[in-house]
Formats: sequence, C-alpha cells, structure tokens
Amino acid sequence: MKSSQTALPEFAVERPRGNPGEVFRVFLKLGLTSFGGPIAHLGYFRDELVVRRRWIDEAGYADLVALCQFLPGPASSQVGFSLGILRGNGLLGGIAAWFAFTMPSAAMLLVFALGAAAFTGPVAEGFLHGLKLVAVAVVSQAIWGMAKVLTPDRERAGIALAAVAITVFIGGTLGQTGAIALGSVAGLWLCRADVPVQAGRLSFPVSRRGGAIALIFFAVLFLVPPLVAGFTGHEAVALFDAFYRSGSLVFGGGHVVLPLLQAEVVTPGWVTNEAFLAGYGLAQAVPGPLFTFAAYLGAVMGPAPNGLAGAVIALVAVFLPGLLLVYGTLPFWDALRLRPAAQAAMCGANAAVVGILGAALYSPVWTNAVLSPVDFALALAGFLLLVVWKMPPWIVVLLLAASGALLHPI
Repeated sequence: MKSSQTALPEFAVERPRGNPGEVFRVFLKLGLTSFGGPIAHLGYFRDELVVRRRWIDEAGYADLVALCQFLPGPASSQVGFSLGILRGNGLLGGIAAWFAFTMPSAAMLLVFALGAAAFTGPVAEGFLHGLKLVAVAVVSQAIWGMAKVLTPDRERAGIALAAVAITVFIGGTLGQTGAIALGSVAGLWLCRADVPVQAGRLSFPVSRRGGAIALIFFAVLFLVPPLVAGFTGHEAVALFDAFYRSGSLVFGGGHVVLPLLQAEVVTPGWVTNEAFLAGYGLAQAVPGPLFTFAAYLGAVMGPAPNGLAGAVIALVAVFLPGLLLVYGTLPFWDALRLRPAAQAAMCGANAAVVGILGAALYSPVWTNAVLSPVDFALALAGFLLLVVWKMPPWIVVLLLAASGALLHPI
C-alpha cells in the first residue's frame, strides 16, 4: 500500500549544521586542489559540497551561484563564503571557508613575490597545460550534473540555449549579467507552472540587521577611503582604496579583475608592467581564487607598505567588498526566493547559469586548453574519471597535470 504522505522537496529539508573547524578542513582541501579559475571552482564546490557532502542541494546551490553572479566580487569565493556561513552556522564559518580557500594560493604568490625561483622550463609549461585540461573535465562534469536537474524541460533548456547565445554574442560582464537577468524574466513567463511548493526554508544564519550593517559598511568603505587618501596622501589608505575599488567594480571575478588591477597599480608606477605580467603568469599555476594575485601585487609594490604588510592590505581589500555584499544580501534573498514569482524567476536564472557555464566551457576553458587530439583525449579521460569512476578531483588534478608534463614538452 502506497503512503499518502507527500515527500518534501530536497530543497526544503532542514540540513544539519557543522562547525567552523569542519568548514576550515574541507575548504583547505579545496584551496589546495581547485585549479582552473572561478568556473572550475564552482564545479569543485558542487562535487565536494553538493554531491558528496550534501551541505546543500542542486537547486539551492544554483540559486546561490546565480545570486553571486549578480553581485560584484569574486563569485566562486562568495559562493564558498556563503556555504561556510551555512554549514558553520554563522560568520565564523564563512571566514573559515574564505581563509582556508584563499590562503594556499596567496601564500604561494607571496613567496614568489619575495624572491622564490620562477616556475619555468619545458616540464613546468607542460604541467601548467595539464592543469588547464583539468578545468575542461571539471566544468564539463558540472554542466552535465546541473543540466539534468536545472534544465529538465523544453522551456528551461530554451532559456539555457538563449543564455549561451547572449553570453557569446555580447560577451564579458554585460553578457553574463544580461543572460541571468533575461533568464529571470523568461522564468516569470515560462516557469510558473514548474515552481514546486516550498514547505520549508534553506535559511542562512544571518539576521536582516546584520545584513543591513554589512551593506552600510560596504558603502562607507567605498566612499570614505578615497577622500582620506586624497586629503592625507597616506600610502596605506591609497593602497586599500585601489584594491577595494577594483573588487567593488568587477562582476564574476577571475580574469575580469586584471585590467582594473593593472590600471590601479601599473599606471601610477607602483608596479612595473614586467612584474605585473610575471605574477599574472604564476597565478595561472596555483589553485584557489585568481583574486589572490592581489597578494603578489601588494608585496612587490614600489612604495611602502609593501612586502608582507602590502600583501595583507591588498588581499583583504580586494575580497572584502564582495564578501560584504553577499553577507548583506543573503537574509533578504532567502525571503524573496520563497515567493512564487521569485521562485519562477530563479528557475529561469538557474537555467541561464547552465547556459553561461556551457559558454564558458568553450571559451575560455576549451579554447585555451584543448589544442590537439592528445589534449582532447586527456580532457575526456578526466571527465570519465570524474563522472563514471567517481574519482576524487584532486587525483584527477595530479593525473592530468603529470600527463601534461610528460606529453607536452616545449
């Protein structure tokens, strides 16, 4: 006899909380193994935290990704920070996630800035190429899994396809944010019948008062430091302002922040263009968020503060606006997404996220990594190891990086 009870959607189930120590350990592993840039990071997060550990479900994860794509700042770090808040039961969990995910790559770049030998030579170039192939496999796996859940019908598949077209033809930040915005509008029209009845909440432990304070703090730090730096000429304040402003004005993070940083540090003569490009090259070879490039720039600055102090100021300043914005938005987003209209719009936005990931798989991930039939074979092998054999991502990273070093001598 069949039960008459209706099972609650997975998204509505109350999930157990962890603690900041657990969050730190999990994100430290991710910080040491997550190669390939922000799009690949979202794939690593999904595999580790959605599929394996079930901290959040597919729909909730996609909602969070869509929210962070809307906000300025490093999207993958904002997603990780938010998941740390969720699992670690508050701000300490978010800080633990950010610190553990960020510090490995920041420390590597700081060591390089302070005089470590450059990572050069044929084997090193092949190793770096193998890491790019890892990104192809990880992003492909993410699209494969998310598409099955988030684009199960013609309407949402059509939204994803339209998002691909918008992202390809418009490009850049405008294309990505425009695709999500139009996906939300299309969801209001096409997805209302597909919205499940929400019997519960996926609530973040952030109060509305705390969120409002974070948003006010973001605005104060955006407006006040340039005035202080202009009146006093204080170099530390000017350094903080330059990196905080860059972090406040970039959507999606990753490579998009580089032109802003170059304008802030190379144009005024703080860092030479040669040093800037050398650090940028190494930043491609380390795991974790590309925003940690700021630690390198802060360390090699000509005027003081530089060295360790400059690295800390620059690193905190470039991440802080994005983290304040997502912390301030989370309590209001949670209430909005429970409204039927907001749920329908988010269904469309989620489908658009799949399309954006699909466009990113081609460019820049595929076009920069798959340059020969051997590259295609290695990327396909990595994808099958992840999807069919369920191999941990860090093992795939080691295998493809080693294969790149062996098969791509320069």
